[in-house]
Amino acid sequence: MKVFVVNCGSSSIKYQLFDMAGEKVLAKGLLERVGRPDAVLHHTVNGTRHERQMGVGDHSAGLKFILDILVDKQAGVIARIDEIEGVGHRVVHGGEQLTQSQLITQDVLQIIRRNAELAPLHNPPNLAGITAAMAALPNTPQVGVFDTAFLASLPPQAYRYAVPGAWYRQYHVRRYGFHGTSHRYVTLRAAEYLGKSPEQVNLVTVHMGNGCSMTAVAGGKAVDHSMGMTPLEGLMMGTRCGDVDPAVIFYMARNASLSMDQLDIALNQQSGLLGVSGVSNDMRDCLAAAQAGNDNAALAVQMFAYRVIKYVGAYYAILPSCDAVVLTGGVGENSLPVRRMICEGLQRLGAAPDAARNQACIGGKAGLITSDGSALKVMVIPTDEELMIARDTRAIVEKTGS
Repeated sequence: MKVFVVNCGSSSIKYQLFDMAGEKVLAKGLLERVGRPDAVLHHTVNGTRHERQMGVGDHSAGLKFILDILVDKQAGVIARIDEIEGVGHRVVHGGEQLTQSQLITQDVLQIIRRNAELAPLHNPPNLAGITAAMAALPNTPQVGVFDTAFLASLPPQAYRYAVPGAWYRQYHVRRYGFHGTSHRYVTLRAAEYLGKSPEQVNLVTVHMGNGCSMTAVAGGKAVDHSMGMTPLEGLMMGTRCGDVDPAVIFYMARNASLSMDQLDIALNQQSGLLGVSGVSNDMRDCLAAAQAGNDNAALAVQMFAYRVIKYVGAYYAILPSCDAVVLTGGVGENSLPVRRMICEGLQRLGAAPDAARNQACIGGKAGLITSDGSALKVMVIPTDEELMIARDTRAIVEKTGS
């Protein structure tokens, strides 16, 4: 079965085409600047990159552009579009109704639309991608895979906020969490690595990229998570503040005369590593600046690692046991200094850093970065959200016989 995985942003479309017989990526790419006359498509097949430019008015035109290159004589990998037997869509917010991957029906589309108010930057472009794919491939089953689904198992004491109950009942104010597809993938891979079934593992999974989140996993299920009703809560991120006293918002509104929109931009786009360092939202840039003597950049890196360590301690306390802390995402998979700082900060819980192992787990390699005698294992597992989406899509298409 060939499965096409689509991840639509407001002005971009990421995609991968899988041959599920061997879970092989046949092609992958990124279309940037959707809606502009200078849109550019980066398309990769077997390590060879093809780049093409043309005007792309909207997501429908963008998806057609991508489908055309998949059957292109020079850069294509399939002879006909109808070789695609399923399309898997990343959808950020499924709310309380969509708690597992679903075949997309009109009812499901309606729920995704209603949840757009909870994810206004993500669900609308996700919907645009679904609509475009349904139009381009009308006889091909479409499957929604929701970032919030893996986190639907959080108990009420973890997902409710201590705010007036009417806020939850009427306005659905609660913790939903995000990056769930990534946390689910690394949970399954960690269980495999540890020689256990998913139902046997207790983990703390740490997704560190430009967006960062952590999940406490007990018996293979999420029981707590760092992000909240939106992706702003929790860890320090590239441009997001993470945990902050809510009264700071009132204080800055009154004393700096900032509007709600200005505060939204400041906390989502001007904070985190960027805000503290004054250098960049990219960990690599912050580390380089810190190495060159920039105290603000050094503080930003220290704060970033400190919050991860603090959350591990909190989740360690609520889990029945902890088989491992799992690091993933761009920073988790590639930043040796940040991984070292996290391991050193967890020594009180029994983590014994191993410099050679840390050095070896780079370039997509999974493995332990603590010594064999560690009471608390820390491991690196590269995430693969697209493969997780492809697997769910195949399973649902086969199950429904679509």
